[in-house]
Amino acid sequence: MKSLADIGEDALVADLVGMLEQDASVIVGPGDDCAVIDAGEQDVYQLMKTDCLVEGIHYESGEDPVRIGWKAVARVISDFAAMGGRAEYLLVTIAMPSAARVGDIENLYKGMQRCASMFGACICGGETSSVPDGSAAVISIAGTGKVSKARLATRSGGKHGDAIMVTGTLGGSIAGKHLDFTPRAEEAKWLCGSFDIHAMMDVSDGLARDLPRLAYASQCGYEIDATYVPVTSGCDLSQALNDGEDYELLFTLTSSDVDALLEAWWGVFPETKLTKIGRLCDEGEGDDFKDGGWQHFHS
Repeated sequence: MKSLADIGEDALVADLVGMLEQDASVIVGPGDDCAVIDAGEQDVYQLMKTDCLVEGIHYESGEDPVRIGWKAVARVISDFAAMGGRAEYLLVTIAMPSAARVGDIENLYKGMQRCASMFGACICGGETSSVPDGSAAVISIAGTGKVSKARLATRSGGKHGDAIMVTGTLGGSIAGKHLDFTPRAEEAKWLCGSFDIHAMMDVSDGLARDLPRLAYASQCGYEIDATYVPVTSGCDLSQALNDGEDYELLFTLTSSDVDALLEAWWGVFPETKLTKIGRLCDEGEGDDFKDGGWQHFHS
């Protein structure tokens, strides 16, 4: 019998998704940054998301719990933003060893509340549990949000010939950047309100893992010019492609809109880079990053 290490995260998700049944109210089901539900409101869809941090995987023991709490919520805010939407209500589940210090848990919640408040979300409930001695701590955030039907962005809307764009710089998360990032919520809101964004997601598992996911969902291939990949200072191209946990926006739009986008962008977000790194092409053609980026279960 195969193990999770044999197949990896993407194959596991595809297998499990194939077992699920969806009803007509599910506009976007598993496989995107958020689930999208038509809850009967005229102009908006409901967004639903769940995410988790596992000690030793997403953060190391001994890290500042305020920063850990910030990251736990910021990851979910980033996923709502990647759909063109915003978070509304969040639920927190923590599973901790009994030896965990009360002060650390309180600081964890301070970090979560700080992030939620900054982005207009409300932490309204949750659950607590113990874990066996020696087990890793787990922090899980589930949330709901809203997105205008006219501004919804998914991974699957990319078109042949689209320009591939990315915000900020990539690489260097291991140096601590992954605990302090600011979700690109304002940038995503502006993008989806100002331009026809065909496909979008946030870069959480590395460009080399997430760009193929976007291209696959859009039934396209992809080509990038490595000389244009925006590399974080002190990092190299391999780190930019593979480190992950950048939480930058990766999106596509019609190539003829790029110049207008860049000109407008610098006027609104002068401190944040925006770079064209390539284009979408025919499915099965272009580059192949193979097993780059981060994938759970693979050693």
